[in-house]
Amino acid sequence: MTDANRTVPDAALDVMFRAARSYGAFTDEPVSVAQLHAIYEIAKHGPTTANSQPQRIVFLRSPEAKQRLAPALSAINREKTLAAPVVAIFAYDLKFYEYLPRFYWNQAATSWYTRTPEHTEQTAFRNATLQAACFMLAARALGLDCGPMSGFDNAKVDAEFFPDGRFKSNFLCNLGKGDAGKLPPANPRFGFEEVCQIL
Repeated sequence: MTDANRTVPDAALDVMFRAARSYGAFTDEPVSVAQLHAIYEIAKHGPTTANSQPQRIVFLRSPEAKQRLAPALSAINREKTLAAPVVAIFAYDLKFYEYLPRFYWNQAATSWYTRTPEHTEQTAFRNATLQAACFMLAARALGLDCGPMSGFDNAKVDAEFFPDGRFKSNFLCNLGKGDAGKLPPANPRFGFEEVCQIL
């Protein structure tokens, strides 16, 4: 692949970044299982330390599944989340290191991440968050909109969906075709000089 072929078209950058928004309302258009598979098949190539891949995702598509989530949602997020076509629970596996012999070339890698429970969880959380960001970019690239949120009770989500304690919830993301008519004005972003340094 040449350098020229590695450049993403400007229109794609608009879809994935510049014109993308976090949606609170979605149309009634459903999100299919095939679409979720297609997004994952792109997103799975995102980077993680030692190819650890700690992210786990539970997709809530049915009204019954979403109702299981309802008690954990904050009041401001409940209605929009229950109405979304799909809700993704982005979580992480606290025993991700068990898979390192399968996915990483250095067989000593398991010992790198089992020295303390704190280090294990930090590694899982950080890398699963990277994976979730890749998933949202892939979703945008394939025509869906995202509504990520953290307004919920993690402990209640974990008790309901991950009762054995191996997985822990990170954040939620509503998925579907966003209703642009219900978007508020876009908020500003920092300029380069405000937050970046070149040393």
